[in-house]
Amino acid sequence: MSEQEPNEEELRAALEEQMRHIRVEDVVLQTIVTLINLGARRLGIAGAPEEAGEKDPAQAQLAIEGARALLALVDGEQLGPIRDALSQLQMAFVREMGEGKAESGEAAPAPSSEDEERAKARSKLWTPPGT
Repeated sequence: MSEQEPNEEELRAALEEQMRHIRVEDVVLQTIVTLINLGARRLGIAGAPEEAGEKDPAQAQLAIEGARALLALVDGEQLGPIRDALSQLQMAFVREMGEGKAESGEAAPAPSSEDEERAKARSKLWTPPGT
């Protein structure tokens, strides 16, 4: 026995049923996870080795910024692992950018006294957890 393919009306009814139950928060969370995964691929730290040609730091940076912006829209217990993954992606991005500068022979600019003063001031500021 072979099952009949659902007709257009049945497909539409099934989609409508799914749409009744899905929450916007779920879609936002899934989008954040997708951005993190895509960012990791664009840094070359996820995916198959033959996909190394996908490396695109600018796209990775955009994925990180998008995920960070969306993260502010949701809260909940499932955010811990997502925040961890985003932090790991951000650290990988910084490492990648540092290696890129080292390979190109670019030296990091020496911090100015103004930069040092800002860093000292920032270290004295309290920031709420999760920011």
